[in-house]
Amino acid sequence: MRFCLALFVGLWVAIAPALAQGDLRGHGGPVRALAIAPSGDIAISGSFDQSAIVWSLSQGKALRILRFHEGSVNAVLALKDGFVTGGEDGKVALWKTNGDRPARIFQAHTAAIAGLALSPDGNWLASAGWDGGVRLQDLRDGGGSRMLEGHKEIVNAVAFTADGKSLVSGGYDARIIIYSLTGDVLRTVVLPAPVSALVIAADGTMAAGCADGVVVFLNNAGEIAVSVAATETPVTSLAMSPDGRTLAAGSPRGAVALIDIAARNLRFTLNGPGLPVWSMAFTPDGRQLLTGGADRIVRRWDATSGEHIGAIAGAGDDGVPGPYREMPGADIFKACSVCHTLQPDGAGRAGPSLYGLFGRKAGSLPGYSYSDAFRNLDLVWTEKTVSRLFEIGPQAFTPGTKMPEQTVGNAQERQALIDFLRVAGAPR
Repeated sequence: MRFCLALFVGLWVAIAPALAQGDLRGHGGPVRALAIAPSGDIAISGSFDQSAIVWSLSQGKALRILRFHEGSVNAVLALKDGFVTGGEDGKVALWKTNGDRPARIFQAHTAAIAGLALSPDGNWLASAGWDGGVRLQDLRDGGGSRMLEGHKEIVNAVAFTADGKSLVSGGYDARIIIYSLTGDVLRTVVLPAPVSALVIAADGTMAAGCADGVVVFLNNAGEIAVSVAATETPVTSLAMSPDGRTLAAGSPRGAVALIDIAARNLRFTLNGPGLPVWSMAFTPDGRQLLTGGADRIVRRWDATSGEHIGAIAGAGDDGVPGPYREMPGADIFKACSVCHTLQPDGAGRAGPSLYGLFGRKAGSLPGYSYSDAFRNLDLVWTEKTVSRLFEIGPQAFTPGTKMPEQTVGNAQERQALIDFLRVAGAPR
């Protein structure tokens, strides 16, 4: 299972004061990346909606929206004096704390960036790319960059060791590779399953989240120490508490396993709304855990008790208009509603509105930022073309576009979805 995603743009900033300690809502697509600044009050999230949002955790509201990337924002870092974002466009952007545009931009990869890491001294920035490479960028004046090789598939994660002398990466090829800062491969470890996430503790302990639901712990020499079954599904994200005692592992079903690192066993599980958890971050004091996922919400949890903090938010509007909820295609559309609405304005979601879809030329809805590949398609949406899209998938039907891969294999279900879109999305 490849953890490849595509991401887009949205905005909903207002949040009631009563929820200042609760969930954070503002993204128009799944939340792919999370980071918390050293101060503990500022967080940044990256989303499928092509934006990053800077949050005040004490006020529970969005402070700024950062827009630059052409595609999803897959990775973020929060620094003392700014932020770093990495996108589906293969670019890395460095932002000053109050900057509206990136202060520096690097074309780091030829494919999507999946992870970012900053060395402890702040001199080196590493990025993991779906082009199979690891880019090491010298941030000092006049500093260059080098591409580190060794992986045979997409690279999902990077992390520096606590002493800053080595860089570690994990990829879909099930390899953990330890590099020197000169680019030499110091050690390669092959795990039983593809690696989706990677974190390193201050004592050198490494933890790799894998596609078989297992978290593999390695010592500071890169030797496998022990494995812990965290979820029944692939591990989608990892976060380590600042004191190195607790590891959080996210899953596609919305649950988050909290693992006692010293005991190497499962402490308890946080049960979310049943949607994939793509990103996580502990506050600097280790008391709270933030999670971001497919429901577009950043949730807060008490990391010691496992309790949800603030008012409990549901998975959000499922996007199905009331009069059409009983149609057979309504349940199928709920998966589409993560990124699309059936409203005429259609604002605030990762994908364009599907209102009035049939008869519309692909890539022509005013006000939506399409990829060049989608905008240049010679395609009109009809029942036949929509059916074909979901039969063979966007990668085959609309190659080069940013639409996430999703298929509906059953012909009756495809027709039910089309019937629903024709009626519920009809202009009125």
